[in-house]
Amino acid sequence: MVGGEKRFHLLPLEQLSLSPEARVLDLCCGGGQATKYLIESFSDVTGLDASPISLKRASKLVPSAHYVEALAENMPFNDSSFDLVHSSVALHEMNTVQLEQIFQQVYRVLAPGGFFVFLDLHSPTNPLVWPGLSLFMSLFETETAWQLLDTDLRKLLELQGFTEIKQKLYAGGALQVIQCQK
Repeated sequence: MVGGEKRFHLLPLEQLSLSPEARVLDLCCGGGQATKYLIESFSDVTGLDASPISLKRASKLVPSAHYVEALAENMPFNDSSFDLVHSSVALHEMNTVQLEQIFQQVYRVLAPGGFFVFLDLHSPTNPLVWPGLSLFMSLFETETAWQLLDTDLRKLLELQGFTEIKQKLYAGGALQVIQCQK
């Protein structure tokens, strides 16, 4: 619906100007599906995930990235460690309290002027998309995905101190890309 897997994972980077030397964190990287595209543009990519099985898969898929097993709510990185934090369809797995903690951690690990960008679910703006999304979510998602549709992410990001918050919708409004800056 957005132009293929690569474009899907890289949508959050559109219209950002970043150096190939930027320090990048692929937050909740899973099996490295987005990491494999980030490493094509950036030389210093770290994937973080709580699942050792997913990290093992990611390290086989993208051996040139670094990997850290940890919760997104409690990242083991120093302050200002990254120029970009990227997340691709992972935040809908978190409840609102976790999202607040994650956004706080992202703000902490971002360098001043750094970007936090992510792609995730959104309440469709096209009513024709609702039946398909509802069926998908009923079959494959948990309650937290439904909660995300009602969560004011912009407000949560503002509360952490993020600025320049931009949102763009895709796929009839069922997907959102948010870009913001520290």
